[in-house]
Amino acid sequence: MTGNEALRAAVAVLKSAGLDDPSRDSRLLLAHSLDILPDRLTLHLQDMLTKEQQQQFDGAIAARLTRQPVSQIIGKRLFWGQWFKVTQDTLDPRPETETLVQAALERPFVKILDLGTGTGCILISCLRGMPMAMGVGVDVSEPALAVARTNAQVLGVATRAKFVASDWFSTIQDRFDLIVANPPYITSDEMALLSPDVLNWEPHLALTPGGDGLDSYRIITAGAGARLLAGGRIALEIGPTQGVSVATLLRQAGFVDVTIVKDMDNRDRVVIGHKAIATD
Repeated sequence: MTGNEALRAAVAVLKSAGLDDPSRDSRLLLAHSLDILPDRLTLHLQDMLTKEQQQQFDGAIAARLTRQPVSQIIGKRLFWGQWFKVTQDTLDPRPETETLVQAALERPFVKILDLGTGTGCILISCLRGMPMAMGVGVDVSEPALAVARTNAQVLGVATRAKFVASDWFSTIQDRFDLIVANPPYITSDEMALLSPDVLNWEPHLALTPGGDGLDSYRIITAGAGARLLAGGRIALEIGPTQGVSVATLLRQAGFVDVTIVKDMDNRDRVVIGHKAIATD
């Protein structure tokens, strides 16, 4: 069977199962089975698959039928132009989170703290964009921290990135000029509405704090001022309906020049605040 024949058959199977983008999924899984980059797949569609390649592709399609995310099947996800290792212990990096990285890189920083680092995709992307900076990524999940350390090593920032276990600020004593976070923000009511790909395969600890989805922001905004240098920034990813609420929490915590940044779909996505500079 050629790659093209295998691809057509897989698309039909995934389409009949009701998956949202069977063509994209099939192409990514076939490229992985052939051990090539997805943008090289077209060049190999007329090649005959080996027995091992066919078996791997069949297994990948079977896994996708269980609604396991493609990124977990192939073990990686493209984010900010780089491939990041992902596992079931980490939140899958999403395109909208690139809005947070873009906002972080709009001003220079020397020391950055990433709260709830997961795969490390935010911290690592920020460090790659700011070559003189150092950073710390924290997470309560040791397996997630192991993934982040691997990504930092592979992507060349291991000497500038430190990953430590911490429940938000609990073990952090240092001060930074930038704090970033993509905390869990899905409400309890919204959890049941998530697709099986997310609900059944991604860590719930990284998805929701329960209740109204704002508890993580309450903790972060209350503790961030003590870990920021004067004039430092905090940038928080939010759900698209949470901009006003999180901006209010920042202002109540004493932050100034609070702004809301929209993502590529024109939805509220990041809230930025600044620690005031004393003027005595």
